[in-house]
Amino acid sequence: MKADLHVHSSYSDSSLTMKEVFQEAKRNGVTHLSFVDHDTVAGLAEAKRLEKEYDVTAIPGIEISAYDFERDRKVHILGYNYDQHARHITRLCTPLFERRHEHTLWQIEQIKRAGYRFHVERVLEAAKPSTTIYKQHVMAQLTDAAYDSNTYQTLYRKLFKGEGPAAGDIIYIDAFDAVEAIVADGGLPVVAHPGQLDSYELIPELVEVGLAGIELHHPDHTELDRDKVEALAESFGLFMTGGTDHHGSFGSKIEIGAVLSPFNPLFR
Repeated sequence: MKADLHVHSSYSDSSLTMKEVFQEAKRNGVTHLSFVDHDTVAGLAEAKRLEKEYDVTAIPGIEISAYDFERDRKVHILGYNYDQHARHITRLCTPLFERRHEHTLWQIEQIKRAGYRFHVERVLEAAKPSTTIYKQHVMAQLTDAAYDSNTYQTLYRKLFKGEGPAAGDIIYIDAFDAVEAIVADGGLPVVAHPGQLDSYELIPELVEVGLAGIELHHPDHTELDRDKVEALAESFGLFMTGGTDHHGSFGSKIEIGAVLSPFNPLFR
């Protein structure tokens, strides 16, 4: 078994289609994938169709953009093995998906007013099949520089951070609501990359509403992060997952399958 349980596709903010992800996964010997596209389950039907073509198991997944309002920080909640209709998840996430799209359109207007030439129609077309535009789609229209390059990161900070013309964010979903929606749809909620977003303090509280797991292996996790995750998993009876957080050229360069998940209930 070789499982990468944290990959994205062009249904959200990856440069790669699902088919392209499956092709790379197959080349790299990956046996299990989970597409955890942000705040949408729109790609599930395609993933289940492609798993038969490539003989790579697709575990239903999502990454919900949530918030810890008590501590005023973002927290991402992964959801796995929910039922195919995902009614509670969809009801919760659809308004967020729409808010993100409207916010990005506003950001585009601010960037244009700041003097950048921009063709909205091109970014809308390039974002498909996603019905929401992400900042990565905007950046792709402004620069050919690699995501990890100084050129890309400098422009990104200039536009979207601090006093940048497109700075600001949307209101995210309460982390407790995210966990409860996944549970209501028969799924298993997992805190994503707690080391990246410093989500550790929230984990015991989320256990009370049904949290089932924590992401152990992630490109941003240090040895200290892994020690913390393992200790929390043991204390609260949580399983552990892992993956590359792959976004194609819209993220850091990493091969699908380079970061793997430990064995857990998702494979039974």
